[in-house]
Amino acid sequence: MELEMFVCDAFTTQRFKGNAATVVPVCEWLCDEVMQNIASENNLSETAFIKPTGASRYAIRWFSPSSEVDFCGHATLAAAFSLYQFFDLEGKILFDTLQVGTLEVEKDLSGRILMTFPNRFPVEAECPAEVFEALSIHPAKVLKTPQAYFAIYHNEEDVKHVQVRRDCLEKLAPFDLMVSAKSRDYDFISRYFWPDVGDCEDPVTGSAHASLAPFWAKELKKNSLKAYQASKRGGVVYCYVADDHVIVSGDATLYSRGKIFI
Repeated sequence: MELEMFVCDAFTTQRFKGNAATVVPVCEWLCDEVMQNIASENNLSETAFIKPTGASRYAIRWFSPSSEVDFCGHATLAAAFSLYQFFDLEGKILFDTLQVGTLEVEKDLSGRILMTFPNRFPVEAECPAEVFEALSIHPAKVLKTPQAYFAIYHNEEDVKHVQVRRDCLEKLAPFDLMVSAKSRDYDFISRYFWPDVGDCEDPVTGSAHASLAPFWAKELKKNSLKAYQASKRGGVVYCYVADDHVIVSGDATLYSRGKIFI
């Protein structure tokens, strides 16, 4: 079997920045084992498989190198970018997911891709000791989202320099760990850690901004925000917060287009 494959850098206008994701369009789902093997072979934080189900409508599934994941923003952006660039799509695209409902995606006049995500405002919750043990710098406060513990810092330099212990991070599963602070140059910055990627740090995490943006919108008393994920690759995320949803948007660029043979 021969399949097309696109590799895109998401949340950036520069190659080798942002977060790289693979997009594999299929007519029918491959078996789960094969999709997982493809994602493991790609060895990027996510590989998105998309299957057409109607006019401008697709089912989407996301796989890390080790498992299928419930929700991924940067690979959704990469999927939409690939469809707009190479499949002559215009207007709104609908992505049906297994866990987070239907995601609406559209492109603005500048070419930036806007994704409508559920509003996942972080909540107060019991915090396991491993959260504090994982972080080299003690946070001011810890909240919880549907996918991660959320450590808040008063100083953005702490976010840039904090280090994370993998052994403690692994004990938080199925939750990941993200850190954030108000920023001088942006509205807020963040970093995101999970053990499924080689150095435990995800370069730019679109899904996390479904929680980060509502929190900082409330703190900063503004609905439109510009954020920076301060990983080695770095990426800029634009957010707009409404009562029941968050528009998470960004740019993307193509790194490669090719074929895989299975």
